Amino acid sequence: MTEKRKYTFIDLFAGIGGFHQAMHSVGMKCVFASEIDKNARLSYESNYKNIEPELFKKDDNGNYLFFNNDITEAIPEDIPTFDVCCGGFPCQPFSIAGLRRGFEDTRGTMFFNIANIVKKKIEAGTPPKILFLENVKGLKNHMKGETLKTILATLSELGYNYKYEVLNAKYFGVPQNRERLFIIAWYKDIINVDDFRFPYGISPNGTTIYEKEKDIAEKVIKTKVSDIFEPEETIDQYYTISDKMWIGHQERKKRNKANGKGFGYSLFTGDSVYCSTISARYWKDGSEILIDQSDKGLNPRRLTPVEAGRLQGYNIIGNGWQNPQSLCSPYTDENMTFNIVVSKKEAYRQFGNSVAIPVIKRIAKEIVEQLLNI
Repeated sequence: MTEKRKYTFIDLFAGIGGFHQAMHSVGMKCVFASEIDKNARLSYESNYKNIEPELFKKDDNGNYLFFNNDITEAIPEDIPTFDVCCGGFPCQPFSIAGLRRGFEDTRGTMFFNIANIVKKKIEAGTPPKILFLENVKGLKNHMKGETLKTILATLSELGYNYKYEVLNAKYFGVPQNRERLFIIAWYKDIINVDDFRFPYGISPNGTTIYEKEKDIAEKVIKTKVSDIFEPEETIDQYYTISDKMWIGHQERKKRNKANGKGFGYSLFTGDSVYCSTISARYWKDGSEILIDQSDKGLNPRRLTPVEAGRLQGYNIIGNGWQNPQSLCSPYTDENMTFNIVVSKKEAYRQFGNSVAIPVIKRIAKEIVEQLLNI
């Protein structure tokens, strides 16, 4: 008999399921998910249908009951009761004419859909205990800070205490300099807690680092870019960029430098401690992360889709790949494997849009320990 899981969550703007993996890792059950992109939906269902079959049930007309494809059309009353609301929502401006910073100011945005679902559940007497939200670092300064202020005011209006912080994936066991803003909110009538301590990194022995210190890089799991590499002999020449593209990258970088701009390609080796942030546009030319192959007399190469996924902490088994020997590596057998079921272009887009799983997993662990199991 399957053990009943203690807490439930919903996965909004679900992408390919970074939040799903994290919440599943701390024993939670997903009762509703929403994602509009057809290719991301394919990846999501392909990877999680076996572990959460009820999530993908259909009605007699073949329509999904709990796997929504347009959050703007979701009916809050039809969403099962849940404990945690997860969502990496888009950063959008609010109308600030006569702004009072609250729920009504969020109308017309994707965040409104989150807030409205939560509001309806509160009115029904089943308030979600936790909101676990993610966004780009730039949300802090978007519209001179008004966007974030409106979001936080809305959370307060709905009855939640909150804490937010910018965290960097490079301190959580993946070799990527990726900063994202996280908001944790808890319903104060249910959870009588004054504060939430964010994890700022993971130590080599797997413990959480709670202090944001200048020397944190010396205290966290050691990484290098080669941790994610597929064996050299298995990597197709397709990933080595052409002479034309390489010349173009170099010329653009020279022009940008002359014009005082810092944009251009970024070159890394296997021994680099970490690389740049991978984005959804990586499929175009790979300029933000190129791997040096000058020792072989070759132009740089792009990451393979498998490597791009591993850069976000997805445990993707490749040809003859050796897992890094680390107690808390995201690539150990204890962690859920992920299968790529879409084209190279779509895989790059999906991983570029994803959350970094080790960060989400550690926050999920802290949510359970600090806010739920008290």
